[in-house]
Amino acid sequence: MPNVITFVAKHIYDLDQHIIHQFIKNALAEDVGDGDHTSLSTIPAGTQGKARLIIKDTGILAGVELALEIFREIDPQLKVNVTLNDGAEVKFGDIAFEVEGSVQSILVAERLVLNCMQRMSGIATTTNEIADILRNTNTRVLDTRKTTPGMRYLEKWAVKIGGGVNHRFGLYDMILIKDNHVDYAGGIANAITNAQQYLLDTGKKLAIEIEVRNLEELEEVLQVGGVDRILLDNFKFDVLKQAVAMIEGRYITEASGGITVDNVLEYALCGVDYVSMGSLTHSVKSLDMSLKAIKQ
Repeated sequence: MPNVITFVAKHIYDLDQHIIHQFIKNALAEDVGDGDHTSLSTIPAGTQGKARLIIKDTGILAGVELALEIFREIDPQLKVNVTLNDGAEVKFGDIAFEVEGSVQSILVAERLVLNCMQRMSGIATTTNEIADILRNTNTRVLDTRKTTPGMRYLEKWAVKIGGGVNHRFGLYDMILIKDNHVDYAGGIANAITNAQQYLLDTGKKLAIEIEVRNLEELEEVLQVGGVDRILLDNFKFDVLKQAVAMIEGRYITEASGGITVDNVLEYALCGVDYVSMGSLTHSVKSLDMSLKAIKQ
């Protein structure tokens, strides 16, 4: 029997199916255990029904594609009619999709779908607000590694849906020399040269970014060279402008530390290429929504 779930959402991510299915498997093991005994005990096997995903808030929708993957993993015979795609602007009362099939399967999927979509939509909404503020500048907003363990892939996916840019995914796909690395290595020059030698020794092709805390450290980085991006951390606006002028476009620039919706534009106007905001993923408000049965 072919899969009857219809995928209609535009793919913003080239989805890593292994990560997605491992996440779903782990989440279901956590939630379902040896069975949804409430549904099994109250609803006769084979009962068919429908439910709709109702938006109860205003924001940017995210997680529709993931919901489809969850439904398919739980029961390939579920039929989903998607009416709103990832990235859509939504308001109270909007219907994102309807799902039809085994009621027991729908109820198993309900909480996992809602948990993921509410969280992802909250992240997409916050990111979209920042991206909209920056729309007339040359600065883009980055996420960070300040994510929920086990949900990083989903949260960074939501940032993309909201119009942001993903920074590194983990410790493995970029060298980011931060203040602790500099201090433990014995200084900026040691940290950079050690990183360069490591790449030569291992044959790895990784970009190098280094964090600086003041103009003196920035000057040292500019003298040593050999990096791809400079992270200007907790710089005041006037000093940040000086730093950008010193760099003169030779390296990609990123500002971080204390950046909020209220001051992000001022940071952008200092001329940096990126602003990074941990708050995109670590302190957002989830978007309210519910999956409700359609009485027949």
